[in-house]
Amino acid sequence: MNDNIQSRSGSAAGQDPATRVLIVTAVAAEREAILRGLGGSARFEVIAAGAGTALAAAGTAAALAAGTYGCVISAGIGGGFPGRAPVGSLAVASEMIAADLGAETPEGFRSAAELGFGSNTVPAAHGTAEALAAALAAAGLPVSTGPVLTVSTATGTAGTAAALAARHPGAVAEAMEGHGVAVAAQRFGIAALELRAISNPVGPRDRAAWQIPAALDALAAAAAILLEVL
Repeated sequence: MNDNIQSRSGSAAGQDPATRVLIVTAVAAEREAILRGLGGSARFEVIAAGAGTALAAAGTAAALAAGTYGCVISAGIGGGFPGRAPVGSLAVASEMIAADLGAETPEGFRSAAELGFGSNTVPAAHGTAEALAAALAAAGLPVSTGPVLTVSTATGTAGTAAALAARHPGAVAEAMEGHGVAVAAQRFGIAALELRAISNPVGPRDRAAWQIPAALDALAAAAAILLEVL
C-alpha cells in the first residue's frame, strides 16, 4: 500500500465482503476520529488518503482494487453554508459535486458538464443517505442533507461563497475530496456516500474561529451511528 495512505484493516475471517465498508478521510486526525467512533468494528476499513480530489480518488481506487466492499464513504470535517449547515452540525450528501471543475468564460463560470466534458455530479446512495441522516437525527445529532461541493481551493470570501450557493441551490457544505472518492467508487460499481462534520462556515476565512476539535468529536459520534445503519 502507498506509504502516504494510512489504514487499519477491517477484514475478518468469514466476513461477507459485501457488508464491508471503506471510509476515506483526508488526514490522520479525521481517520482517528472515525476509528474512535467505530470502536474497532471489523466491518470497516478506514484510510487517510490525503487532501484534495486527486489523492482521494487515487487512494480510494487503490483500496477498492485491493479489497471488496459494499459501500464507500468520504468522511471528514468541512465548511457549512450559513443557514443550511451550522458549525458543530453534520452534513450528509445527497450528491457530490465537483463545483469548480470547468472554465471561466465572458458569460461567467461554466461547469465541465456544460462544456460537454462529462458530469460534475455523482449521486449518493440515496436510500442509505436518507437512512443515515434519519439515524443521526434520531440520536440527537443536528444534521442537514443536500449537495456537498468538492472544491480544489477552499472558499475564503463572501463573494465566492455567494457564487457557489447561487450555482448550487441547496448545497449544505463544501470539502475537497468527496467527488474524487465518489468517482472512484462509481468506476468500481460501488455505492458512495459523503459525511461531513462542520468546523467552519463557508465564506471569509477566519482560521482562529474554526472549531476543529468539536467537529472531530461530532465526526466520531456520527461514526458510531454508522454501525447501526450500514
